[in-house]
Amino acid sequence: MIPEGRFVDLTITYDDRMEGVSFEDTKILNRDGWNAKTIKIYAHSGTHMDAPHHFGVSDKTINEYQPSDFIGKAHILRLSIKRDSYLISVSDLDPVINKFKPGDSLLIGSGWSEHLYKQRYRDGLPRISEEVAQCLVNHKIKMLGVEPPSIADVNNLDEVTRIHRILMAGDVTIIEGLTNIDQLQKDICTVFAFPLKIKGGDGSPARVIALEGKEI
Repeated sequence: MIPEGRFVDLTITYDDRMEGVSFEDTKILNRDGWNAKTIKIYAHSGTHMDAPHHFGVSDKTINEYQPSDFIGKAHILRLSIKRDSYLISVSDLDPVINKFKPGDSLLIGSGWSEHLYKQRYRDGLPRISEEVAQCLVNHKIKMLGVEPPSIADVNNLDEVTRIHRILMAGDVTIIEGLTNIDQLQKDICTVFAFPLKIKGGDGSPARVIALEGKEI
């Protein structure tokens, strides 16, 4: 039975305009009898999830998670971010922080997905501060989902490593490259975030769906 409620797809459509994504027509209907593509996707392109192996926090890889690890109640934090490289602080969490219970998840809407395919999307992204990362760990957040392609400055190895390691060491699953958070009408949803089951995977493309109106 399909759960009742309103579904919102938070997944970017994979497109060969993305860095690390390419398609090849391996079979063509008129020539071969069917259509089929060979798809090459960098594990951290588009909407994707990270595994602790990605930053050496542990040997845990994406295939070792259980399906229940990718489903949960999520709070929606809506931020209006206009300037590049904005550092999200603990005070930005004020609308939701007192509502957190262990095992809850957090989706941060920033409008950043509108910059997809622009250099600003990668180089000017809003970032999670160290204090925010530790706060989410302290509150035992299950999943953190953001719109930018990373939770930290990808051009700053020290920062991107430090923030990922804090969250991963605290068992927070990181989902990056979300979209359509602005289409969510409520402050709480159930989020489904399923990666490909890749043996030894440091991360994976993921299909991320929000369900509003009924908790699972």
